[in-house]
Amino acid sequence: MTATTIRHDWTLEETRALFLMPFSDLIFKAQAIHREHFDPNEVQVSTLLSIKTGACPEDCKYCPQSGHYNTGLEKEKLLEVDKVLAEARAARDKGASRFCMGAAWRSPTRKDMPYVVDMVRQVKSLGLETCMTLGMLEEEQAKELADAGLDYYNHNLDTSEKYYSHIITTRTYQDRLTSLSNVRKAGMKVCCGGIMGMGEDLDDRAGLLMQLASLPQHPESVPVNMLVKVAGTPMEDAEDLDPFDFVRTIAVARIMMPASHVRLSAGREDMNEQMQALCFLAGANSIFYGEKLLTTANPEADRDRELFRRLGIRPEQRETEHTEEEREAVLAREVEHERNRHLFYDASRQSA
Repeated sequence: MTATTIRHDWTLEETRALFLMPFSDLIFKAQAIHREHFDPNEVQVSTLLSIKTGACPEDCKYCPQSGHYNTGLEKEKLLEVDKVLAEARAARDKGASRFCMGAAWRSPTRKDMPYVVDMVRQVKSLGLETCMTLGMLEEEQAKELADAGLDYYNHNLDTSEKYYSHIITTRTYQDRLTSLSNVRKAGMKVCCGGIMGMGEDLDDRAGLLMQLASLPQHPESVPVNMLVKVAGTPMEDAEDLDPFDFVRTIAVARIMMPASHVRLSAGREDMNEQMQALCFLAGANSIFYGEKLLTTANPEADRDRELFRRLGIRPEQRETEHTEEEREAVLAREVEHERNRHLFYDASRQSA
């Protein structure tokens, strides 16, 4: 039985006090709580794929996918289901246990829903945990995704309510909270966090974590992102965040949401190995791997595996219990994939 009580009544003063603790005391406290709930040497490994890139109508000042800014990003339509499935299979074969799919939308349209629902069903058939981020969701859309078997829905708050209007004006903070509520009503798990280094102050970072920890149920995944400054966005010249302030944010998130996966997310490309190791020590136990996070760089998988080896970390294994029908469906899809692969190979030989 764990000693730490999971709370939903944190105050801004209490949260600020955690941020102001001596660094070594804060890390020690976070690591102790982390060990109560997780294996300290396991890290969840996820892969993120952009299934629809660019031309988003929102004006998030950090985002290269916003149609409001000229970042040179090539716009792409919604990917075909077969292409998404191929990427998911490759991610699984490289050790990912969760596959996340993101689309640059304000919210999904009626004509797009059948395609994303099919993506969920087929990716799940590979034995992967599924996550999507598609913008705002209405109750009916959330239920449709849940019925398809979507495990997680990502919808970040980005920052504190006080600082929010400095970052985005095309949707409100309450819009985001309403979408999170619709996700919960549908029975899905929540992935929700924010971005550090956007010019916010300590109270904004504290306010964000206080909001997340005050939800009726803590998000099961809490991505903590470091701003990736992209030329052409209003945030391209933002002042660098002190690395220790970022690590402190990881630690405070771990203390306030003890049973959540805290994800070391965007910005890892600019972090050295020592900083990443500190983040793991502070309670981060989830990462995205692969060459890209939607449209920005991310450390390559081989570098992550080497860092894991040096730190004695192993990828977290997903515990699943499949029905006989689900196991048969997985096997049938794999057999079909192999058959198609051989047909393609034979055709290639003949054409040569």
